Order: sequence, then C-alpha cells, then structure tokens
Amino acid sequence: MIRYISIVCLLLLSICSCKHKIELKAADLYGRWNYVKVENPFAHPPDSVRHDEIETEKPYILFTKDSLQMWWGGGLLSHGSYHVSGDSIHFKEILKDGNTREFPFIVTKLEGKELVFETTGPDGSMVTAVKQ
Repeated sequence: MIRYISIVCLLLLSICSCKHKIELKAADLYGRWNYVKVENPFAHPPDSVRHDEIETEKPYILFTKDSLQMWWGGGLLSHGSYHVSGDSIHFKEILKDGNTREFPFIVTKLEGKELVFETTGPDGSMVTAVKQ
C-alpha cells in the first residue's frame, strides 16, 4: 500500500512541476502593452513600483514588425530592434551614444491580452502588461 501511495505522490509531483512551454511568435506581440505591475524580485530587499506611480507615468512597451519601444512618463525610455526565440524576446537596444547592447526578456506568460516578462540579474525586473 505504501508503495502505491509513493508512486502516486511521485506522479503528482512530476505533473505539478511541468511548466507550460511558451513558443513566441513576433506577431503575437505586435501592438501596445500597458504596464499594470512592475516588480524587482531580485533586489535586496525585493521592491515594486507603486500602483499610483504606474497610473501617473503610464508606462508601456510597443512592438511593431521592426522595432520595440519602451515608454515611461510620456517619453521614450528605450528603443531598438528585437527578435523572438522560444520563450525569449532578444532586445538590441540602441543607446544614446549610438552604441548597442543586447539582452533577453524571458516571457513567463502570454495568455490572451496578458503578457508577463522579466529580465535577469540583480537589477532584473518582472513586468505584467495588458494589451491595449
């Protein structure tokens, strides 16, 4: 009896630990995605942007066929090109001095009009956005 219970428990743990694999298509991203939540889970201590600041600053990310733009407070915060691969958006940011830097946004959720993506590292953030 204990053997059967152990097997059932192992099967349940295996099923629960499986993540739904996201396969992004660039066309699924096209449009304006308004930020509704911004967290910094890797900061010490963890931090987040207050809801009233998001309401005031109205940040969003805009995907077109050829570019990605991030807006905050009515101004362009960052821009560049991108491509998708698996569950990642690879962003090639154009800096003010004309140089570029590349980094990924890992998409953890894309369902209907909700998108959740994050950057990694100590300055990493997790953004929840809703398509306009």
